[in-house]
Amino acid sequence: MGVWNQIAQYLFLKKKDPDAPKSQWVNYMHGINRISILLFIVAMIILAIKLLRH
Repeated sequence: MGVWNQIAQYLFLKKKDPDAPKSQWVNYMHGINRISILLFIVAMIILAIKLLRH
Protein backbone atom coordinates (compact mmCIF):
# COMPACT_ATOMS: atom_id res chain seq x y z
CA MET A 1 0.00 0.00 0.00
CA GLY A 2 1.31 3.43 -0.88
CA VAL A 3 2.05 6.15 1.60
CA TRP A 4 -0.55 8.49 0.10
CA ASN A 5 -3.26 5.82 0.31
CA GLN A 6 -2.44 5.23 3.99
CA ILE A 7 -2.59 8.97 4.77
CA ALA A 8 -5.92 9.25 2.94
CA GLN A 9 -7.28 6.40 5.07
CA TYR A 10 -6.01 8.02 8.29
CA LEU A 11 -7.77 11.26 7.45
CA PHE A 12 -10.98 9.44 6.39
CA LEU A 13 -10.59 10.58 2.77
CA LYS A 14 -10.58 7.00 1.51
CA LYS A 15 -12.32 3.83 2.67
CA LYS A 16 -10.30 1.36 4.72
CA ASP A 17 -9.00 -1.82 3.15
CA PRO A 18 -11.41 -4.63 4.10
CA ASP A 19 -8.59 -7.20 3.96
CA ALA A 20 -6.44 -5.31 6.49
CA PRO A 21 -5.88 -7.09 9.80
CA LYS A 22 -8.16 -5.93 12.60
CA SER A 23 -6.63 -5.55 16.03
CA GLN A 24 -7.13 -3.24 18.97
CA TRP A 25 -3.43 -2.29 18.87
CA VAL A 26 -3.53 -1.53 15.15
CA ASN A 27 -6.48 0.78 15.80
CA TYR A 28 -4.51 2.57 18.53
CA MET A 29 -1.56 2.96 16.16
CA HIS A 30 -3.77 4.40 13.43
CA GLY A 31 -5.32 6.83 15.92
CA ILE A 32 -1.92 8.08 17.05
CA ASN A 33 -0.77 8.42 13.44
CA ARG A 34 -3.94 10.37 12.62
CA ILE A 35 -3.28 12.79 15.51
CA SER A 36 0.35 13.29 14.49
CA ILE A 37 -0.56 14.01 10.85
CA LEU A 38 -3.20 16.55 11.90
CA LEU A 39 -0.77 18.27 14.30
CA PHE A 40 1.85 18.43 11.54
CA ILE A 41 -0.64 20.06 9.16
CA VAL A 42 -1.65 22.59 11.83
CA ALA A 43 2.02 23.41 12.53
CA MET A 44 2.70 23.94 8.82
CA ILE A 45 -0.29 26.27 8.55
CA ILE A 46 0.92 28.27 11.55
CA LEU A 47 4.44 28.51 10.08
CA ALA A 48 3.05 29.64 6.72
CA ILE A 49 0.97 32.35 8.39
CA LYS A 50 3.97 33.59 10.38
CA LEU A 51 6.15 33.70 7.26
CA LEU A 52 3.51 35.57 5.26
CA ARG A 53 3.02 38.20 7.95
CA HIS A 54 6.63 39.37 7.83
